[in-house]
Amino acid sequence: MGTEKESTRQQKIAKQIQRDISDIFTKEAASLLKGVMVSVTSVRVSPDFSFAKIYLSIFPFDKHEQVMQTLSDNNWMVRKALGARVRNQLRIVPEIAFYMDDSLEYIENIDKLLKEDA
Repeated sequence: MGTEKESTRQQKIAKQIQRDISDIFTKEAASLLKGVMVSVTSVRVSPDFSFAKIYLSIFPFDKHEQVMQTLSDNNWMVRKALGARVRNQLRIVPEIAFYMDDSLEYIENIDKLLKEDA
C-alpha cells in the first residue's frame, strides 16, 4: 500500500467505509464515545480489501488515548456493524485498525507558535 496509486475501486470502497464508520460512531457506538467528538478523516484500504486503516480526529484531543483504547477494545463490535452495511459490496468484511490523525492538533500547535512570535 506504500507508494502505488490506489485503484478507483479501492477509493470508492474507502469512501464507503468512511461514511459507514462515521454513521456507526453516531448511532451504534455513541455510548462508547461518551460525548467525545470523533471524525473519520480518511480510510486506506488494502488492494485485496481485507484490511482497512481508519484515521480518526478526536475532540477534545486530551481524551484521544482513552477513546483509542475504547475503540481498540470494541473493534469487533464496530467491524460487525460495518459488516452489516458492506455485506452486499464486499465478499469479506475487512479487518479494521484505528489510527490517530493528529493533523488538526499539529495545525493548532503551529498556529499557537505563530501567534507567540507575532
